[in-house]
Amino acid sequence: MTDAATTFESLKKARYIQLTTFRKDGRAVATPVWLAPEGDTLLVFTEAESGKAKRIRNSGRVLVARCDVRGRLEGPAMEAVAELTDDAGTAHVIDAIKRRYGWQARILQWFAERRSKQAAARQVGIVIRLAPVS
Repeated sequence: MTDAATTFESLKKARYIQLTTFRKDGRAVATPVWLAPEGDTLLVFTEAESGKAKRIRNSGRVLVARCDVRGRLEGPAMEAVAELTDDAGTAHVIDAIKRRYGWQARILQWFAERRSKQAAARQVGIVIRLAPVS
């Protein structure tokens, strides 16, 4: 296995990853997030109007790295490409996160739904793929 493949397999096993998105001026913004691995992708979700979602809409370029719950890095960052999902994709991502994180994710989702009657419309899934090596 190549170093990239080894690192990606390590990311798939991580409890948290640091997802770094980029502002229009190039400044990086890092956030620790839950993930659900699926094939050659990592699935994440966020609020639809969050800064993270806005930055991904602007540019799909992201960095991903293993981290702890506070965002402290536990491994090297890798270039990746992220895209937002449609409603069906978002439901799939949320279900994958619920399967992986169990009761913790279900409680988080319960609170999100109570915050807004349109909680499902307020969330968006993110599919992350490693960037091709050039």
